[in-house]
Amino acid sequence: MRKPHQVWLPILLICLGTVAASAQSFRVQCPTSTITHPDPSKTGVNNSEPAFVGPTYSGTNGYPAAPANVNGAIKCQQISGGDGYSTMGDGTQTYMFSFGPLSGLADIANGKPGTQFPNVFNQIYPGVVAPGDPATSGMANFTGSDGKPFNGAIGLAMDIPNLVSIYDIAEDAVTSATPHRVTVQTNAPLGINVGDTVTISGAAAGYNGTWKVDSIGFPTTPPLPAIGAANAAGVVYYGFPSSDNFTFSQTSTGTPTPTGLADVLESQTASAGIPARMDGHVDPRQIMDVGVMNGNIPAPLMAIDEDDEFFLTLTNVGMIMRPDLFEQHTVHFHGYPNASSFYDGVPDASVAINIGASFTYYYLAPDAGTYFWHCHITPPEHLQMGMVGQLYVRPRQDRVTGPLYAARQMQDADLRMACVSANDILCSHPLPIVNTGATGKATVLNGGTAGYAYNDGDGSTYYDIEYPLQIHGFDPNFHFVGMTFNPEGFADMKDKYFLLNGRSYPDTITAGALQTQSADGVNHFSQPLSAIVTIPAGKRALLRISDLDVSEYQTLASLGVPMQVIGYNAKLLRDQAGNNLYYTTNSITLGGGESLDVILDTCLARSNPSDPSSTCTTPMAAGTYFLYTPNLDHLSNDAENFGGLMTEVRVN
Repeated sequence: MRKPHQVWLPILLICLGTVAASAQSFRVQCPTSTITHPDPSKTGVNNSEPAFVGPTYSGTNGYPAAPANVNGAIKCQQISGGDGYSTMGDGTQTYMFSFGPLSGLADIANGKPGTQFPNVFNQIYPGVVAPGDPATSGMANFTGSDGKPFNGAIGLAMDIPNLVSIYDIAEDAVTSATPHRVTVQTNAPLGINVGDTVTISGAAAGYNGTWKVDSIGFPTTPPLPAIGAANAAGVVYYGFPSSDNFTFSQTSTGTPTPTGLADVLESQTASAGIPARMDGHVDPRQIMDVGVMNGNIPAPLMAIDEDDEFFLTLTNVGMIMRPDLFEQHTVHFHGYPNASSFYDGVPDASVAINIGASFTYYYLAPDAGTYFWHCHITPPEHLQMGMVGQLYVRPRQDRVTGPLYAARQMQDADLRMACVSANDILCSHPLPIVNTGATGKATVLNGGTAGYAYNDGDGSTYYDIEYPLQIHGFDPNFHFVGMTFNPEGFADMKDKYFLLNGRSYPDTITAGALQTQSADGVNHFSQPLSAIVTIPAGKRALLRISDLDVSEYQTLASLGVPMQVIGYNAKLLRDQAGNNLYYTTNSITLGGGESLDVILDTCLARSNPSDPSSTCTTPMAAGTYFLYTPNLDHLSNDAENFGGLMTEVRVN
C-alpha cells in the first residue's frame, strides 16, 4: 500500500505542469521595417541583402531620420526553450534541457541556419500541425507563399478584425489644391499605422470606400484648437486621444467643410474597420505541439550578416519530463556586443523568460566572426544539459563588387563600423598594410556559398564553402539524475561523451539529420547538423569552430590537410599595423567559451599565389582525410572503444 503522498504528488506535479502550459503569454515579433531599414511598402530591400556601397550613416552620432545607405536587412527567428532527447554513437539516449526550432524548420532539418527574412518568417503554416516535429512528418510537402519549403514561424495566426464607430468625419475647406485631407475621429483606436488601409462604410457619399492612412492623430496644421472648437480648416477637436484619429487624402470631394464653419457631423452608424492581419498574434496550441520535446543539440543554428537587425523570439514551453521544474531560460550571445544590456540574457542585468511566456531579443549585428550562444540560467547546469548553439556573422565584404581596400576604408566613415587602429586598440579588422588590389565578388548576392570570413580588405580570408563545427561534451550521469528528480553533483561532473555538432563518432560521418524517439513517442530531429566536411579538390573550406564545453579543454588535429588559423574569438588575426598573423598548424586547442576560424586549403598551387580565389593549378589528391582529437581519452563513447571527437574531411 502506497502512502498518500506517493500517489498524490505525481498527480499534483502533472496538474501544475498543465496549469503552467495553459496560461501562455506567447507572442512573436518580426517587423517589416525599422529606423535603419525604412521601407514603407513593407517589401523589397528589407527582405534581401543589398550591395555595400557606402556607410549607413556618415560622420554623425545617433540615428538621423533616414540612413544614407540601407545596409544589411531584417532577420528573424523563433526558438523554444524546453527539453528533448539525443542519441549518441553507441545508441545511448540522453535527456537534455534544450532549445528547439519554432521557425525555419525545413532549413534546420537540412543542416542550414534557421534565420529568415521577414517575408519568409511572417507566413502562416499551411498544413495541420501535429504533435512533434513537422520536419519529420511532411514539412517538405508544404510550401510558403514564396513557393519554397515552409520556413515561417510555427503558431503565427491572423489577429481578429477591428471595427470601430466613427464619431466625426471632416474634410478640409475646398480649395483648388488636391488631394483634399479628410480627418476621421473614432470612439476607439483602430491600431493602425501610416500606410495601412482602412475601410469606411455607412458615411456620407464620397467617404465610403477603402483609403490609405496618411497620418495618425488630429492634424496640428493649422494648430490644435481648444476642445469643441474648429481649426482654420473647419475640423472640430473633440478631445479624443491622438490614436483615435487618422487622416487620408482623396481627389474627389465628399462632403466638404465650408471655410470657417463647423464641420459635418456624420451618421452615428458610420464605421471604420481593418481586416484581419498578422501582428505577432499566435496560436499557443501549435507552439506547444511542436515545441515540447523538440530540443536540438546544438541548439538551432543562426547566421546573420553585418548591419542586419536580428529579432530573436524565445518561447519557454516548459519541460514535460520535469514538470516539477519551473525553469526560466534566456539567450546569451557569448562574446557578442549587445544593443543594450537588457538583451544580454544574464538575468542580473536583463530578464529571464518564464514557462508559458515569450520574449523577443533585438540585436544589431556586430563585427563579423564566429560566435555562439547559450542559456544563462544556472550556466554550468544548462550548458552541460545541452542549451548551447552556434552563431556566425558574415562580413559586409561579401556584398562588395568593387575594390576591397576602398570598401574597407569606407567603413571607417561610419562611427559604428569604424575600425581605426590609431584610435581603437580593440579594432578587430585593421586595414591591411598593403593594398593588394583585390576586388569583391558579391558572393552572397549571387546566391553562392563562397565568401570572406572577415572584412580583410585584401581578400585573404576567401573561402569556397563553410562548415560550422561546435565542440561540446556531457556527463551521462549528470543527465540521468537531471531526469530522475535526484540532486545533481556539480563537483563530480566529468564529460564522458565528446561531440562535434552534437554527435560522437561514428555518427559524425552520418549525413542528414539524426532522429531520436522521445518520451512522447514521436521522432524528432534532435541532431540536425552534420559534421562531415566535404571539399571539392582545389577549393578552400572555412571551419567555424566553437567550444562550449563545461569541464574540458578540447584539441582537434588535421591529418593531411593543413589548418590555416585566420581568426580567434571573432577577431581577425592581424596586428594593429595591418600585418596578417595567420599561422598554419596541424592542431588547435580550445577551452570552453572560445572560437577559431580555420581554413582548409586543398590547393597546392594557384595561378596567382597572392589571391586565394584564383584558379587552382595543382589540386590536392582526392580522398578521405581525418579531423580528430589526439587526446585518446576523448576518442571514446563513455566506456566504449569508439567515438568522441573525430570526423572525416572528404576531398572529392
